[in-house]
Amino acid sequence: MIDTHTAYLAYGSNIGEKEENILTAYRMTEERVGRIVRRSAMMRSEPWGFKSDNGFVNSVACVETILTPHQLLEATQSIERAMGRTEKSHGGVYHDRIIDIDILLYDDITLNDADLVIPHPLMRERDFVMKPLNEIIQ
Repeated sequence: MIDTHTAYLAYGSNIGEKEENILTAYRMTEERVGRIVRRSAMMRSEPWGFKSDNGFVNSVACVETILTPHQLLEATQSIERAMGRTEKSHGGVYHDRIIDIDILLYDDITLNDADLVIPHPLMRERDFVMKPLNEIIQ
């Protein structure tokens, strides 16, 4: 029997057709990660950590996956790249993006690797993450 895991992913977009970008990322998540079992409503938010005239649309999805945490990271980054995102930041500074996917939670694990920290270290500081997460978390 294959072990399945529960992961919560945060999605954000502030360029182009923001809602459609998130819906596209959902479809790609189902293709590359696993079944989305719950997803929050989309909410609007202001940029966090940088200045931009482009507001965000954010959402959180609960996904059942057979991927390990690091495989999940690679899958979410491959979705970002496929949608046109080339880098996470410019010199450590956030910027506008077509899609951003963050791993918030993965089962009940705590992970603190150089490339991946779970639970997401900044999620509790971000209402645009916590409100949609609280909407769907079980």
